[in-house]
Amino acid sequence: MKIALNAVVVLMLCMLAGAAWGEPLSGTEILAQVDQNLQPNDLEMYRKIINIEPDGSRKEFVLWFLKKDQDKIVTLFVSPASEAGRATLRLGDNMWLYIPNVGRPIRITSMQTIVGGVFNNADIMRLDYSVEYDVTALQEDQGQHLLELKAKTGAVAYDRLKMWVLKDERVPTRIDCFAATGMLIKTLHFKEIKDIGDGVRRPSVMETESPLYKGYRSIMIFANLKKRRLADEVFTLNYLPRIKDLR
Repeated sequence: MKIALNAVVVLMLCMLAGAAWGEPLSGTEILAQVDQNLQPNDLEMYRKIINIEPDGSRKEFVLWFLKKDQDKIVTLFVSPASEAGRATLRLGDNMWLYIPNVGRPIRITSMQTIVGGVFNNADIMRLDYSVEYDVTALQEDQGQHLLELKAKTGAVAYDRLKMWVLKDERVPTRIDCFAATGMLIKTLHFKEIKDIGDGVRRPSVMETESPLYKGYRSIMIFANLKKRRLADEVFTLNYLPRIKDLR
């Protein structure tokens, strides 16, 4: 799943060369820029997740998020107090949940959810889109790029995506997520583009709704992004009990 660094450098140089000559970018090049703009490699940030039920009741979680390369992700629960200290690890397609009073990390899947609500684990611990999906079509819709993406393997949460991307900012405004049967599972809406830290301008809010969970909504707010280089050891099962010491 890991893309070689040299290949990424070559791809970025090709995109810059194409832009210099006024050549239109391919769908694959646009998707690479979307990934870079949404969550650059080697970073930490905070994410607040708000789950809203049909009766208006809300439950909130604050997570500390660490990313290295394109396929290593750790999250740490900061609040509420009842969840503080829990941590998750994602390495490629594999995910684990660490609970302090349980002896060992527990395997979890992409379609499960560690916070309830409409977001699943794949939404919360998302890898770069280009790691999991190939671009099958590129067109224009309502003044935006419209990318159609197909999962590279059957291990991902969604078989197919339709992604609307702003042409100048190269960030998505909406993503429709489909099952292999063609059924719409959920829609992600990206809002409020601003500097969320370290000069990174991207949507600071992501909202989701699903025809499978009528009346329920989940919101994710991104803030306090910092570039941070971490050792590979941090992204291991043995290190999960010590993640909180890095904050």
